Amino acid sequence: MVSKVFLMKKRIQNPDTRGVQHIIRATGYSLKGVKGAWAHEEAFRQEIWASALLIPLALFLGQGGFEKAVLCASLFLVLIVELVNSAIEAAIDRIGKENHPLSGRAKDLGSAAVMVSLINVVIVWSLILWDRFL
Repeated sequence: MVSKVFLMKKRIQNPDTRGVQHIIRATGYSLKGVKGAWAHEEAFRQEIWASALLIPLALFLGQGGFEKAVLCASLFLVLIVELVNSAIEAAIDRIGKENHPLSGRAKDLGSAAVMVSLINVVIVWSLILWDRFL
């Protein structure tokens, strides 16, 4: 169990990162991350443009709130996984540019996660559109 003394020390060390201030700072960091991904990640830009086209289509094609939500969520999942993949790649690159099996594996696993999220989009959209039109 966490002691009250430990919690008190944490508050004293970071008194300005509680409540609304924490939310404001976290939002700023998140927006900075999205701007960085837009500036440095071609795949992220492509996925944003694809989502910008497909989300309105999802809202038009989905029958009811659940279908619309699932179609849109599959697209947001790709963006989320791409951001995590980019974070992994940036951390690995920060450590060093030399080839190392573990660095390569980490980057490959991140890339595989993006691929699986894209396959998820294809499956979700195919199933819903199949049911809708056939």
